[in-house]
Amino acid sequence: MIVSIHDPDDPRIAAYRDVRERDLVGREGLFIAEGEVVLRCLIRSPRCETLSLLLLERQAERLAPMLADLQPEVSVYVADPSVMDAIVGFPIHRGILALGRRPVEPGADDLLASLPERAVVLCLFGIANHDNMGGLFRNAAAFGVDAVLMDSDCCDPLYRKAIRVSVGAALLTPFVRLTPGADVVGLLERQGFQPLALSPSGERTLAQTVRPDRVAVLLGAEGPGLSPDLMARATTVRIPMAGGFDSLNVSTTAGIVLHHLTSQ
Repeated sequence: MIVSIHDPDDPRIAAYRDVRERDLVGREGLFIAEGEVVLRCLIRSPRCETLSLLLLERQAERLAPMLADLQPEVSVYVADPSVMDAIVGFPIHRGILALGRRPVEPGADDLLASLPERAVVLCLFGIANHDNMGGLFRNAAAFGVDAVLMDSDCCDPLYRKAIRVSVGAALLTPFVRLTPGADVVGLLERQGFQPLALSPSGERTLAQTVRPDRVAVLLGAEGPGLSPDLMARATTVRIPMAGGFDSLNVSTTAGIVLHHLTSQ
């Protein structure tokens, strides 16, 4: 159902009003997706539900074939540029927004147990930057990671910017947030996963690492990295670099490691 909106205060589009401010305070189980590529991922996501769309009028005409795939109960609101900018609170150049419902996260044990016998999971610790989180999910999707586990200090992968940087991968890749103090290594070993912890001081190089059938790649935030206690219980791996330099962006590190493991 396509509905024209002429008043920025129309209660039907309340969820889209002052987007940036609402992003900061949280959306109680909902999220905003932005852009055409992300919208396509949301519509085909088996995990997330599309609730409504807010589009510029010209975008609604262009995207008509894609809109035909929406469920009948999904409302499509359209507005001219001045009205849409007033609704969201800033110039919305793409003119494509959607409101989605978050998936129900499974228990970590249940998620890992459901994965195939040969599987790769990404375990993230203290990733607080939404650009990095989006890049990590993009790499996870690109290299066929089966699931992402995050500790309680990680930022939200369904924050609007993180979804956008992930080009929609955060809507497709299964993930679970662990409870504070969870024994991640114990969880992984219980489900048959060998943990590989990335560190500049790793005991072996990536080239020396042979992929086990079930493998978990452990990555920490840039700067603090992974805790010594965590690394003491995992196989530590390093990526050799030029002399005097031992730092890579965490998303770049993930891409290199995942390529190595999934190409074996």
